[in-house]
Formats: sequence, structure tokens, C-alpha cells
Amino acid sequence: MFFQTAGIEVAPWIPPLVAFAISFFTSMGGVSGAFLLLPFQMSFLGYTTPSVSATNQLFNIVAIPSGVYQYWKEGRMVWPLTWIVIAGTLPGVLFGAIVRVKYLPDPQQFKVFAAAILLYIGIRIIRDLLGKNSGIQTKAQSEKRFQEIVKRYRTEKKVATYSDPPSSSAVRLTHFNLQRFGYTFYEEQFDVSTWGIFSLSLVVGVVGGIYGIGGGSIIAPFFVTFFRLPIYTIAGASLMGTFVTSVAGVAFYRTIAPFYPSISVAPDWLLGILFGLGGMAGMYLGAKCQKHAPAKAIKWMLAGIIVLTALEYGIDALL
Repeated sequence: MFFQTAGIEVAPWIPPLVAFAISFFTSMGGVSGAFLLLPFQMSFLGYTTPSVSATNQLFNIVAIPSGVYQYWKEGRMVWPLTWIVIAGTLPGVLFGAIVRVKYLPDPQQFKVFAAAILLYIGIRIIRDLLGKNSGIQTKAQSEKRFQEIVKRYRTEKKVATYSDPPSSSAVRLTHFNLQRFGYTFYEEQFDVSTWGIFSLSLVVGVVGGIYGIGGGSIIAPFFVTFFRLPIYTIAGASLMGTFVTSVAGVAFYRTIAPFYPSISVAPDWLLGILFGLGGMAGMYLGAKCQKHAPAKAIKWMLAGIIVLTALEYGIDALL
């Protein structure tokens, strides 16, 4: 099947299958999987024009709602965190789209940028897994503590099941203002800086807008590592922020496309939707299986894929 905007030919069953496999694992960590889909499109499908970033964000739009719905149904959406992420990443992703089209249209230059981003994410995950962040709560520690809390409360019959409906949400907001906001997660208290989250989101939005990933894959490790928030509470907020910024990103790429007639800027709608349909199923099942999956093994696998992809990008750009 030929995709005109992308200028590639591929069997129609491949995009949804690849997106399903990637999204199933990445959604468990609050990541849509777009950061791995983009290398697949560029390296394996040969889709290298700037419109690949817009197509990648179209994938997010179609795929993410199913994962967000599952996290909401289980009462694990931290809405203040979600709104701050959206407020920060939204202007950033629009600026990033301009940078992508104007300054990084060449595939080789973009691969250098992509390699740097992927390598950073991969190293970040590996450091968390190895527990090298002295004095800072790692994802593994957060997950272990979560399991202990849930086990204790189930034993005491204070919560019936892990996936209680929203009316008995596992996450409860305690305070929210311009300086700080806090919430409890199964009666564990968390308190973070509102401006700290906003500033991080703004920077991540720029990077996500350039790369075409919405920013969730970058911001989620920061939430867990630096702000000490449990992965089980930031996954939904991260995905929701990625969804909203992806909507803005696709609209913006489509709007500026007429101003760059010599290059492909607007998304390939059919290809993006095919990726999205596979991602929709993968994210729903990934969010549903998060509490059962061996998270450490999944993270090691993802870290390996990310680092190898980054090295491949870097070597290809230098040769």
C-alpha cells in the first residue's frame, strides 16, 4: 500500500501491529510509544521528511485516549498535575514545531538531535534501574512501596480492589495553588512545586514538538526521579498531557504546511491513523496490565531498544 504524503510503500497491517507491540509496553510507564515509532518510520520505512513528526503526533491523538480512560477508571488520574503539564508543554510544542521545520528539515541533522534525545532517555532509565540516584526515590522503589501499601490496605479491607471506580479514587487532592500542590495515594502524601512542574513541562514541550512525541517519554522519568512521584500516579497525567499537546502539534503542522510548499510538513493521515489504531489497543491493555507486569524487565528491554536506536542514529548521521 502506497502512502502518498509519506512517500513510502508498506503493507497496511504492519503499522498497527508495530504500534500495538510498542504501546503495550511503553504505556505502563506513562509513555505513548511515539518516541520509538519515529525511529521505526525513519529507519525502517524510510519516512524522513518533517511531516513524520506530525504523523507521529497523529498516532498519539488516536491511541492515547484508551490508556487515559483505563487510568481514570482505576482512579489514578492526578488532574492538577495533568493541567500543569498541558499548560507548560502546549506553548513549547508549538515552538518546537517551528524549530523542526525551519532548522532541522534535513534528515541527517534531525537524526543527530533524535540520537541525543533517545540516548538521554535510555541512560536515564538505566540509572534508575541501577539505583544510582543517591537520595532520590527510583521507579523501582516507588513501585515496591506501592505494592506494600496496597497489600496492607487490602488486608485491612480498607480498599476492595486495586481498580476501584473513580468515586473511590486511589488519588486524592489535598491542596493546589500557584506555589505547590499535593495529593495522597493510598494515604501516602506527595507534595511538589507547581512552578517546577510547569518549567520542566515547557522545556519538554519544545523538545517534544521538535521530535514529534508530545513529551511524555521525557517528562515521566523526571516526575519519578526528581519529584519523587510514584509511577502509578503519573502515567495517566503524562499520557493526557501528550494527547493535548499532540492535538495542538498536528493542527499547527497542518496550518504552517502551505508556507513550506517545497517540503512535506502536514501529517500522513492514513498512516497516522493506522499506527493509532494499533496503539489504541496496545495502550488500553498496557494500562490494564500495568499492576501485573514485571516492570523492571520491561524497563530493561525498553532501555536497550532506546540506547541501540540512539547509537544507530548517531552512527548513521556521522557516516
